[in-house]
Amino acid sequence: MTALISRDELRAAIDAGTVTVLDALGEAYWAKQHLPGAIPLLAGDVPAEAARLLPDKAAPIVTYCSNSACPNSQQVATGLEGLGYTNVRKYREGIEDWVGAGLLVESTTPPLRN
Repeated sequence: MTALISRDELRAAIDAGTVTVLDALGEAYWAKQHLPGAIPLLAGDVPAEAARLLPDKAAPIVTYCSNSACPNSQQVATGLEGLGYTNVRKYREGIEDWVGAGLLVESTTPPLRN
């Protein structure tokens, strides 16, 4: 099983720029909101996209999805580990926990206007 990372540890790593964060929810969810700097990557795309997106197999990588019940982040992490990535961790609590803590997220979709 993939090692876990806490919200505080992840926030510190994002702030320091020392981690690549992977959103395992898919591009539509990613566009709506994602952790700062996160890259969308689904489990089915790992074999084709990992080498291009993540050329350093020893670099710190964190996967996340919506919450602890969501299997996507583990599927992406398992796929990466199977390809030889050695520093993969999972933010099990996911974006729901991040948003619930009042932390900033990014979006690529414009907000709705009234």
